[in-house]
Amino acid sequence: MSKSASRARLAEIIRKRSFGRGEITLASGRKSDFYFNLKPTMLDPEGATLLAELTYEALKDDNLDFVGGLEMGAVPLAGAIAQLSWIKGHPIAAFFVRKKPKEHGAKLAVEGLARGETLQGKRIVIVEDVTTTGGSAMKAVEAVREAGGEIALVFTMIDREEGATEAFADAGLPFRSLYKAGEFLKS
Repeated sequence: MSKSASRARLAEIIRKRSFGRGEITLASGRKSDFYFNLKPTMLDPEGATLLAELTYEALKDDNLDFVGGLEMGAVPLAGAIAQLSWIKGHPIAAFFVRKKPKEHGAKLAVEGLARGETLQGKRIVIVEDVTTTGGSAMKAVEAVREAGGEIALVFTMIDREEGATEAFADAGLPFRSLYKAGEFLKS
């Protein structure tokens, strides 16, 4: 399937499984009359595959060491991208950032690294399912920076176009998206 056909098919899946209209309160606290819940798409076999393929294609030339982000939205994405990157012969390891470090065990904020493995000096992309203001992704950015990682990029599946671009620009972080909310609001 061509990239444009894959993108069109994924948009169909998102429209069917993950997009809706109706009043909702977003993670940012804002009210909206439309929403995206990308989990049904991320956990659908075809949706997960297309998300991983299109994201991998968008990121493959960025010389990345790790892909990860804030739980829960980034977990299925990072895992699928890592798996596909291995299949494609250009491995990008995955991790995730806990919203709150565990209170038992190793008490880690960043999960998925083997003992002795670190993000120190590594090029990292923060991925997110849906981005509104960028606040959730910034939590992951802060945790990765505390762990010594270099943020190469923040990449979201859907940019709601409600301030994230400006927030990341103000923070000096490159930001890209697979889709813009406006693409779904037209239909």
